[in-house]
Amino acid sequence: MTNAEAVSRRDAEIIEVKATETVLAVHKTQVLTYLRLTNLKLGLVINFGQQRLIDGWCRVVNGL
Repeated sequence: MTNAEAVSRRDAEIIEVKATETVLAVHKTQVLTYLRLTNLKLGLVINFGQQRLIDGWCRVVNGL
């Protein structure tokens, strides 16, 4: 792995996009599973089903 690949990998995030009325626990768990499988630390669940976009963001953290 080159230095550039290591930096890109360290700065990577997983973003899960939904369009539902509410974000369920299973959606957060799904992102956490992705984070664990890829050894990444941060993921986001973004739900476009909310009236305001700011209400549809959920941060998921793996082992911080």
